[in-house]
Amino acid sequence: MIITDDFLPVPVPESLTATYLVPIRGRLDVPPAEAVAALGGRLSAPVRDLARQLLASPLMSVDTRPISDFPHLPPDLLTAFGATAEQLDRLAAATSLVVVQASYRPGWPPAHEWGARAVAAALAEAAGGDLVDVFGLQFLDPAAALRSLPDDEGRIRLVDWVLVPYSSDDGGLWFTTKGLRRFGLLELQTQGVPAHLTRAWGAVMTGVARRLLRTWTDGLAEPEVPAFVQLPVLTAVTGHDIAVAYGNPQQHETSGPALLRLELDPATDPEADSFLSLRPPGNSDGGGGRYFATVCATLFGETGSDVRYARPDDAMSRAIATARDGLPGIRERFLADTLPDEVQLLVKYGLPTEEGPEFVWAGVTSWATPERIVGASASDAAADPAVRIGQPVVVDALDVIDWALVDGTGVVEGGWTQAVLDAGERN
Repeated sequence: MIITDDFLPVPVPESLTATYLVPIRGRLDVPPAEAVAALGGRLSAPVRDLARQLLASPLMSVDTRPISDFPHLPPDLLTAFGATAEQLDRLAAATSLVVVQASYRPGWPPAHEWGARAVAAALAEAAGGDLVDVFGLQFLDPAAALRSLPDDEGRIRLVDWVLVPYSSDDGGLWFTTKGLRRFGLLELQTQGVPAHLTRAWGAVMTGVARRLLRTWTDGLAEPEVPAFVQLPVLTAVTGHDIAVAYGNPQQHETSGPALLRLELDPATDPEADSFLSLRPPGNSDGGGGRYFATVCATLFGETGSDVRYARPDDAMSRAIATARDGLPGIRERFLADTLPDEVQLLVKYGLPTEEGPEFVWAGVTSWATPERIVGASASDAAADPAVRIGQPVVVDALDVIDWALVDGTGVVEGGWTQAVLDAGERN
């Protein structure tokens, strides 16, 4: 462990507010407390108690307003963050919005976010619709929102609350986080990341977010909210940080640590956000991306390209056919909630590129119709900047070439195409 006396004082906001919207036609006559109670065991006991307490306090409000009274929700941005055509149609047809707001002091647990999302999900389910997370400008179906909430032990997957979007600039890729402000912390950014490290660096950013969030909330544990929290300028991130952020704490427990330097980049525009920038430690500028590659190698080992293409040979064709034959059955098991405990269903699908399809994985969150799968991307696509780890995606079932059930140890069922690829690498 490296100990340094250099700390970065980060200001703490006095309070935080979460806002969720439920688009409806007409009025919703189900009282919020009744809607929460109807969820039963789908809410963990701590979240259910928290929602009830907030509903009975002045810290939460639930109001129904004409949609014309609310600022316009831009369809293009909602689409960029995963909104489906059906969700946008329901929004366009809505006459009212149920507005769920909750405020709370910074610290852990983030009662404002957990309570507001739980109540909004309950009301959306009662209305037979969706909820909109105003902070992330995201549509969430009620089932996905409920799965993102903490279990009985207070555990969450950080990727359900913090996204890592990126864009291209002259010096490489610009990565940011979107979600740390929910907890009062400044968002992170990294500039100049080489394109071939897209997927790996997205995971690094998520792991750093987890590490800093823990330091941040530890600094807020006092009875009185401090004016500043001191964050270490030199921050270590490990593979375990990344694995916990993705909900797989058993993976990568011994990799790392890798060091990064935090630097405050204050906004010059009063309307813009300030960032905590991740840079190489010391005075090195990273040597044209060498530093980013070194961090990724430390955390993940020496890896090749993020993009893998299926080979059109007989073995791959048989693997795809086997997976596709099993799609109806795995959908049935998913909808009946008969999958093994502690597993996640992933589907693999193709994105078109000039060199052939790029295949990426997505975690399934909803599969209401056989033709359309709603999920969250499990990888960053090189071909499509809208497909990023943790971002909502809608997959046409015709594009699916494989599926897999995974737990903390790896694939427990399915994954036929990946087995063919892995066998080819060993030969």
